[in-house]
Amino acid sequence: MSGRIELLRLLADGELHSGEQLAAALDISRAAVWKRLQQLEEWGIALEARAGSGYRLESAMDLLDAAAIRKRLPQAARDMLRNLEVHESLASTSDRLLAVTDLPGGRFDACLAEFQSAGRGRRGRPWVAPFASGLCLSVSWSFRDAPAALGALSLAAGVAALRALARAGLGGLSLKWPNDIVRGDAKLGGILIDLRGEAAGPAYVVVGIGINVRLPRATRERLAADGVEAMDLASFGTPPARSELAALLIAELAQALIEFGARGLGAFADEWSRADTLAGRPVRVLQGGQALEGVARGVDGDGALLLDVSGGRQRILSGEVSVRPVR
Repeated sequence: MSGRIELLRLLADGELHSGEQLAAALDISRAAVWKRLQQLEEWGIALEARAGSGYRLESAMDLLDAAAIRKRLPQAARDMLRNLEVHESLASTSDRLLAVTDLPGGRFDACLAEFQSAGRGRRGRPWVAPFASGLCLSVSWSFRDAPAALGALSLAAGVAALRALARAGLGGLSLKWPNDIVRGDAKLGGILIDLRGEAAGPAYVVVGIGINVRLPRATRERLAADGVEAMDLASFGTPPARSELAALLIAELAQALIEFGARGLGAFADEWSRADTLAGRPVRVLQGGQALEGVARGVDGDGALLLDVSGGRQRILSGEVSVRPVR
């Protein structure tokens, strides 16, 4: 266990702890405590220092527990799970699993990190998630034969995420094509699919998912300055334990990968349509610097966005979508 984690476990209750108490508990000097406190800022952790009183976190922290995650998995998922990794800090959970080359069929690996130094969103954008503020999870799977319309896997993964969140008592969420989990127009989470394989034949996929659980105020402000309206599970009230939520997501993603391999997007089409936040709304799609405006009309069997524009209906395979204000 690293020194930073030892310090975090002492501060995780969200209460004030004096430098003297922390130094005694860790058996280090006050100066060493101060150095570790500064290191916590590198993970985006919000700390409050009160003169004469001590230090505390902006809010209590719920750290992941690999044993608790395994215990909460249903037996079917536990039987398929080969490796479960929980890291303090990692460049990227998806990159970690992409380096794996020996995953057998019918099994999966899962990787989580409290903090990612190079977490990825769509189109190379960074995924912003301070330490333990959300879930950074990746699950891998090998398809013996690449399913048709493999590009629609992010839609199936989105449905799986909503299933898991609903089981945790978190409803009222929607999906925004192609890979966002939203409440209203505020982003709760995102999905990224990485693929290694040929167009025909075996395919190895890594499903990466990020969920905002309790974002620090400074992170919300930073995202807002970048034009991103973000929300977190704490906005609903007290969020579920992160290890419990991780287990629910892992189980639902594993089941979704089996269903997708057998039936493709058809296994998820009805649930996707009910959760589609763009359906019937005027949108703008950015593709390669070009903007296209129209009305979103759901997705087709390949997962392409259907857009009614002047002159007919178009299939959109990729692009950045924003909702246009009603005029």
